[in-house]
Amino acid sequence: MKKIGLTLLTAFVGGAMALGVYKVIENKYADNMTIEDKQKVYFANNRAVNPSSVVSSAGSVDFTQAAADVTPAVVYIRTTYAAKSSGSQDQFEQMFGQMFGQRMRPQGPQMASGSGVIISPDGYIVTNNHVVEKAEKITIVTNDHRSFQAKVIGTDPNTDLALIKIEGNNLPIVKLGNSDAVRVGEWVLAVGNPFKLNSTVTAGIVSAKGRNLGIVGRGNNDDEDSPFPVRQQEPSLRKGIESFIQTDAAINPGNSGGALVNTNGELIGINAAIASHTGSYEGYGFAIPINLAKKVLNDIKKYGSVKRGYIGVSFADLSDAEVAANIKTDKTNGLYVNSLVAGGGAEQAGIKPGDIITKVEGNVVYESSDLQERVGRLQPGDKINITVLRDGSEKNFNVTLKADAPAPKTAAVSKSASELFNKLGASFQPLTQAQKAKFKVNSGVLVTQVRPGGIFDDTEIPVGSIITSINKLPINSIADMDKVITNLRNGRLIITGYYPDGGSFSNVFDVQ
Repeated sequence: MKKIGLTLLTAFVGGAMALGVYKVIENKYADNMTIEDKQKVYFANNRAVNPSSVVSSAGSVDFTQAAADVTPAVVYIRTTYAAKSSGSQDQFEQMFGQMFGQRMRPQGPQMASGSGVIISPDGYIVTNNHVVEKAEKITIVTNDHRSFQAKVIGTDPNTDLALIKIEGNNLPIVKLGNSDAVRVGEWVLAVGNPFKLNSTVTAGIVSAKGRNLGIVGRGNNDDEDSPFPVRQQEPSLRKGIESFIQTDAAINPGNSGGALVNTNGELIGINAAIASHTGSYEGYGFAIPINLAKKVLNDIKKYGSVKRGYIGVSFADLSDAEVAANIKTDKTNGLYVNSLVAGGGAEQAGIKPGDIITKVEGNVVYESSDLQERVGRLQPGDKINITVLRDGSEKNFNVTLKADAPAPKTAAVSKSASELFNKLGASFQPLTQAQKAKFKVNSGVLVTQVRPGGIFDDTEIPVGSIITSINKLPINSIADMDKVITNLRNGRLIITGYYPDGGSFSNVFDVQ
């Protein structure tokens, strides 16, 4: 009997030690995991909440299980931001209704609302850039009515996506799906918070794929057709990457940033816009495909901004009959190469003006969105196979994508740590040993993104700068920044660091 007891005690102690070691290792490496890795761990440890896959996504009209799986992880987002002039109106509002949600325009601070989707059990949330881009305070309300303050990890205006974070553990999440597998006619659900009606689920079908609406990332040149344009002396460029999933599931103001899921409860898109004359649902909703979003979100989490590769061509879309007539071709699909970026990937690979891009990675290019989304998933240095029509025959070229110019400036002083972090209006990543050696510092974070209207933007601290200390305390991570801001006592921030050219700065900000 004593032997049995000793054996049981040994087994118990051994199991406890193994579990303790596992937890230490899990916590150590969790922050370096991609969003998809975090999801795999979550669903492996929570089999009971694994989205059902007992029915075909395209064949079932029973939405109850999908709604039950998804609703707990779709959140209500309420933002507060500074008033803007009455004459200015966001492009999304002009073209696709008030997709910021319920907007009020009195004097003083303004408020907006939208939706978001929890995609990581430790609190990462995907939403639209236009929901949070100018926010000073971001409040998250979960389906079970808990309230959190969120901070912006990074944004990507070129896809209208943003990654924000709340502090939590083992939060419910939506499983990432595969938007490439989505079929026109497939049943889908839109989950969000229209008109402040929390956790609303609507059903419809996929009406179309690959919609290019020309509403994301457009500069001043409305005639620019190319998302990979030639650099000019005074560029007026549109870099928006669009390949929307169109659905007739009811989407209304406040749905922005919410989930578009299949009947298995898998996230296939992030709701972004509606086509409407009234600002409310008229049968046309558009979602950002999740396969594009995965790359953007992982880049933001890892680097603080999106690492985007470019082919280096300016083209015209032959699906436009007028364009095809102007260049005297009978082709009704493909992209006519107008010009090339000097030294760009396309030029180096051998593509020439006058070529017609007909395929990307062996897939037929019908319109610009077919190329945009494929390239948008890749990094600088990645190779992509482009097929062009030249002199009546097709030729294949392996194009190495080139890096774009530094990320454009981009968001958001109140008293909570999250509000202060958002008001800095920047994204960061830890310094590598090589960067520390270059600047001869022992601590620091790299500024990877600057958002309009924030402290860093106002004081012209650019992307590429190094922040070494805040309030004379060394900074090596976002967690270090949170600690300093949380313990702020006199309402003053002293931010010290180096500009990209090596010049030093020490700026003082009153943030009460």
